Amino acid sequence: MKTHLLKHLILFLVLIGLNTNAQQIRYIDDIFDSVTVTSDVIYGQNVTLLPVFAGAAQGVVIPPAMQPLACDVYEPKNDTLAERPVIVLIHSGSFLPVIANGQAFGSKTDSSIVENCTRWAKKGYVAIAMTYRQGWAPTSSSQSVRTSTILQAAYRGIHDAKAMVRFLRKSADVDGNPYGVDESKIVVGGQGTGGYLSMGYATLDTVSELFIYPKFWDTSDSLPQNHTPLIAPDLGIPGPVTFGFGNLDGSDNTYYPDSTAPFFFDTITQLNFANHPSYSNDINMVFNFGGTLADLSWLDGYQVPHVSFHCENDPFASIDEGVIVEPVNGNIVIPSVIGSRVANHYNTKWGNNDGFNSPGLTDSLTQMSNAYNSNWNNSLNDGSLVYDGLYVFNTPAPDTSMNMFGMRGEHESAPWDWWDNTLYGIQAEALNGVPGVTSAAYFEADALKDAPNMSASYARLHLDTIHNYLNPRIYEVLFGSSTVDFNEIIEKSTQIYPNPAKDNLNIVSYAKLINSVDVYSLSGQKVLSKKVNATTTRLKTNSLSKGVYIVDVKTNVSSVKKKIIIE
Repeated sequence: MKTHLLKHLILFLVLIGLNTNAQQIRYIDDIFDSVTVTSDVIYGQNVTLLPVFAGAAQGVVIPPAMQPLACDVYEPKNDTLAERPVIVLIHSGSFLPVIANGQAFGSKTDSSIVENCTRWAKKGYVAIAMTYRQGWAPTSSSQSVRTSTILQAAYRGIHDAKAMVRFLRKSADVDGNPYGVDESKIVVGGQGTGGYLSMGYATLDTVSELFIYPKFWDTSDSLPQNHTPLIAPDLGIPGPVTFGFGNLDGSDNTYYPDSTAPFFFDTITQLNFANHPSYSNDINMVFNFGGTLADLSWLDGYQVPHVSFHCENDPFASIDEGVIVEPVNGNIVIPSVIGSRVANHYNTKWGNNDGFNSPGLTDSLTQMSNAYNSNWNNSLNDGSLVYDGLYVFNTPAPDTSMNMFGMRGEHESAPWDWWDNTLYGIQAEALNGVPGVTSAAYFEADALKDAPNMSASYARLHLDTIHNYLNPRIYEVLFGSSTVDFNEIIEKSTQIYPNPAKDNLNIVSYAKLINSVDVYSLSGQKVLSKKVNATTTRLKTNSLSKGVYIVDVKTNVSSVKKKIIIE
């Protein structure tokens, strides 16, 4: 207990700037001078529809393809710790390739992605810069097509992020843990489009949330009986395989029927491939730099802590409530979304953020941010809540005078990003240019409309703020204490998978050592028992008959009971 209190006293002194001579704290301070990067690690594979949409734009039929999914792994160099917490970072890009997306960024090697991962690795984390599948129809004249295809792209992206987390646990379990990860401490965050994915990762946890009518349905037909869901994990079509977009975790193999709208494939075509399905994709926390949440109904009071960074006047994704506008042609793609501030309100109100709210951080950034957030002019803000976990960048008003290309300035949306604008202009003109109309200078000017101060130094100043605000909250969630009900923490941090199970059952306790695991039939008879002295264990269940059982996971302070199905 004394050690625990001392740790938090030191952390407090760090945060208020009084520990100039104190020992550095891993995960808060830079402990390492350099990092090791392992590039293009393949964490899975899955079906990409990018060729389908690219072909359709050219009037050519191209089938989907299986795409390797890659990531870059950043580790502290010469670290002797065998297991380190992990931060997975998802890049921006509007679900389209760089340049084609109308932007100079959108990959795992973006300047800000490399900078963020390097900073975290120097603090002692394993940082992962991951890719995800791209492809949708942003230039379609149909609002319904734009909405359905971008939501489906986001669904695939969430699947990829969950596959990334399962890969980490799989590599720790059977591959000798080559990246030295602590599978009980995993944080997922995203920038821009990646923010949509990290927010969706944490909140989309019930199939019914995909069937909200009419928002997530194709209602273009005048007859309501012909309306169809935009995303259906299982289409309910009889056949030799499961037809649909895949379950919420993307841990099943699914297909799309031939000659069926909207794809009209020639043959039955795989849509989702199950990557590492026997491993858990549970995480401890999420964060987002920009981005939005598809629907308020996705939020509830049983989700992980969530920190958000957002520009007050983001022109592409509202901080409160509004629309999502794609940067290619400025079209509306989702007409009603929830921004970071509204999400933070409910995460605070429902206790999701108690993991870092309860300790009561009092550093200057927290005080400044809380004061700004308290002035939120919205009926939701009745003054009863302290909106910790949200940092708002209130950037200067844009210059609205017209430039030589007839463009006017816009509010900033991602002041943490930077790029080589001269190179971007050349590449954009080569790919998207119109002879006699555009030029490299045209695209350079277009890229700076909402980034007039873009530079490495300007972006790094914003990243300084982000890290100084975010990192103490990650630390509190992963290593700190809070006044959240202890039994609730134990319940949420005990995971049993897969469920349904066949031959083996994995049990993980992220909070305490497991003492024993007992399995009971519904009649109360103990049918299986195992003594344990670890945070993870595996039960062989092939001796059990098919049916429903109760698993009782005991630690020295708790007993968690969960229902499982044996197939």
